[in-house]
Amino acid sequence: MSQINIAIVGVGKIVRDQHLPALAKDADYRLIAAASRHGTVDGIDNFKSIDAMLDAVPAIEAVSLCMPPQYRYEAARTALSAGKHVFLEKPPGATLSEVADLEALADDKGVSLFASWHSRYAPAVEAAKAFLASTAIRDVRIIWKEDVRHWHPNQEWIWAAGGLGVFDPGINALSIMTHILPRPVFITSATLEFPENRDAPIAATIAFSDAEKLHVAAEFDWRQTGKQSWDIVAATDAGEMVLSEGGAKLALDGKIVHEQPEQEYPMLYRRFAEIIKAGRSDVDLAPLRHVADAFMLGRRKFVEAFHD
Repeated sequence: MSQINIAIVGVGKIVRDQHLPALAKDADYRLIAAASRHGTVDGIDNFKSIDAMLDAVPAIEAVSLCMPPQYRYEAARTALSAGKHVFLEKPPGATLSEVADLEALADDKGVSLFASWHSRYAPAVEAAKAFLASTAIRDVRIIWKEDVRHWHPNQEWIWAAGGLGVFDPGINALSIMTHILPRPVFITSATLEFPENRDAPIAATIAFSDAEKLHVAAEFDWRQTGKQSWDIVAATDAGEMVLSEGGAKLALDGKIVHEQPEQEYPMLYRRFAEIIKAGRSDVDLAPLRHVADAFMLGRRKFVEAFHD
């Protein structure tokens, strides 16, 4: 198969930090265009809208959508309707229903839709999954705390309805959890903390269980200062497992057993190429479903106003 002519929509920080470097090193792709209201990419054609881009560059075969989730549905429908394969940055959409509609449209058009979960491709995630499959799990704790001022400075969209708030990073933990646990879990209780001047939560505590009564507790917080925490800790019959640094390191009873350089976005684009070549889609909505369940079941607690 020849190179896939790909375009990017929404040229922001994540595109410059991750998407462009990954595409530059992947022989499966040729980046030929970009569309963004504010950003541009050097060396290719740039447009202000996806419609203008697709009209002007019919050679585009695939589109990577990297704008905030509240605005992704219309762009995805436009690309799919034009017969283009679509890569959705996480989370894949603002609602479950709109992503289900996109999946049906992709199937109707015979193109591939990829709901990407980059944290699942962190170096130690597969090793953690294999370990948990080999032993009995007693208890799981998820601690996902970071400083929103550092990672999302002045990004108002994340505080708006549909922006997910603390679930923007927290969904990364959920994407790992739903991948490595041997059985599906469901939320039994949740408390969401909303700043009185924001429409999205700044913190959340969630309890999960499964058909065999496994206890899983998650703490998400955007007010962390100092060292950032992205850890999943499991007590098992074979010892304590700690998946740390967002899935980069795996330790068993305090000893590091798996650690490799981060390759999340290169692996995402490798997977996208695989499903395009196979003529199928990859749309797992389990992480987003847990977020929806948290909003539906969770108790809302208001806290002091937050200002960047």
